[in-house]
Amino acid sequence: MSDNDAVILLVEDDRVDIMIVQRALKKIDVRNPLYVARTGVEALGMLRGEGYPKIEPTPSLILLDLNLPKMGGIEFLKELRADPVLGTLQVTVLTSSDEPSDRAAAFEYEVDDYIVKPHSFNDFSNVMSIILADWSGDSGD
Repeated sequence: MSDNDAVILLVEDDRVDIMIVQRALKKIDVRNPLYVARTGVEALGMLRGEGYPKIEPTPSLILLDLNLPKMGGIEFLKELRADPVLGTLQVTVLTSSDEPSDRAAAFEYEVDDYIVKPHSFNDFSNVMSIILADWSGDSGD
């Protein structure tokens, strides 16, 4: 990762999955700031600085679970893509859902990738390496 100041936002409500992402990032030596939102509402608030402290600088990568309380991942994507300031942010769906309808709905909102969470930690670390390799290669945002 060339830009250690580039921010990552993880939108995930499961405490264990949050810890796995944190451990995987540490294992692959990613030191970028990681912010965590537990709902789509909280994530939008953090991105906009509405009701939550605004994330500065704006995250250049969002890792999004689809199964979230209050506002699901697809609803979050719809709101995000409609926002003139935030609409072009890079989003990778990282979810337990392998449903074709969820995948199709996510791609309707131009996600960069859709990844089903692996079950083993080593596989999860490998997936994080792939996501971040793609992210660092897309530095045009």
